[in-house]
Amino acid sequence: MSRLDELIADLCPDGVGRVRIDEICSITRGRVMSKDYIAENVGDFPVYSSQTENNGELGHISTYDFEGEHLTWTTDGANAGTVFYRTGKFSITNVCGLLKVTKDNILTRFLYYALSIEASKHVNSGMGNPKLMSNVMARITVPVPPLEVQREIVRILDKFTALTAELQAELQARKKQYEYYRELLMHFDNVAYVSIDTLFPFIRNGFVGTVTKHFSDKENGIRYLEGTNIHNGVISDNEELYVSKEFHKKHIKNELKAEDILMVQSGHIGECAVVGEKYKGTNCHALIIMSNGGKCISKFYVHYFHTVEGKSHLKPAITDGNLKHVLAGKMSFVKVPFPALEEQKRIVNILDHFEGLCNDILSGLPAEIEARQKQYEYYRDKLLTFKEKA
Repeated sequence: MSRLDELIADLCPDGVGRVRIDEICSITRGRVMSKDYIAENVGDFPVYSSQTENNGELGHISTYDFEGEHLTWTTDGANAGTVFYRTGKFSITNVCGLLKVTKDNILTRFLYYALSIEASKHVNSGMGNPKLMSNVMARITVPVPPLEVQREIVRILDKFTALTAELQAELQARKKQYEYYRELLMHFDNVAYVSIDTLFPFIRNGFVGTVTKHFSDKENGIRYLEGTNIHNGVISDNEELYVSKEFHKKHIKNELKAEDILMVQSGHIGECAVVGEKYKGTNCHALIIMSNGGKCISKFYVHYFHTVEGKSHLKPAITDGNLKHVLAGKMSFVKVPFPALEEQKRIVNILDHFEGLCNDILSGLPAEIEARQKQYEYYRDKLLTFKEKA
């Protein structure tokens, strides 16, 4: 019998009661903070938002709204219901909620693990925008075993998360190494630069406008890609949308072909990816489509636009002002290197190999991290399942 089994048998043999979040926590929300505000008030204290990348960190400002041990959660958007454990001095934006434990019979760290299971069950995905608002969070119930049981569960789960964190740190180091070699390989001294439209002669925008009324389902529609589907040089299925076949036929000029490059027009501007076999025949929204004219390798230019030089060379096509856009009509002003086709192939092969080591979930560190995460989730769910007290 494990120490945890012994503690449960000794301290709560008849089961564990559940309590509502508003019975054990104070609940507040963050405040509106734009990227401009953060840029104008740079300091030492982190600001957290709805994203999950980089632990939700959006930037640093010179003041802070909260101090000490808290939990935050994402209230709106694709990551709604994601819970974070926070300590120190920090602030959160208006798409985050905040919990402060107010009772002595529950550990904040234990509550974090409990809510990492429970919160996602209460996300409302109606109207296409997932939400977990404060009034719903308040009604969520969690088990509250004796403190000694909580401490043992936290100790076990912290060991799992520490192991995963070590692997994540190693993966980040590999990614930095990859980025270093990408910059090195994409630096050219004796190569001609040409206008991008000489290599990609058909450059246009995907549909711009309200498309909601044309949405369809998977069985009857055509896949529809947006900027949210393009990150880190690949197209993902993190959000699946479909439009009617009638809409697709009306906007057939935007039908995607293999080897097209899709570039994000606003938001994370300049992020791009090659259309592979999986996504050919789809349509897209507010993305720049660049169709290859047969003189170059599309993946080479996706790699290029992720370099420091590539991003700087994209500037002639980017609008001024606070809300920046890449304009398809100005892409002809963008100059890119044009090495020999064999050299393009050589560089793409090297970078794709590095990229696979960093991102392939079927091999190397990503596979090990995935396995550790599944193991952690299995034991977390098992450890936090109690017989309910009558």
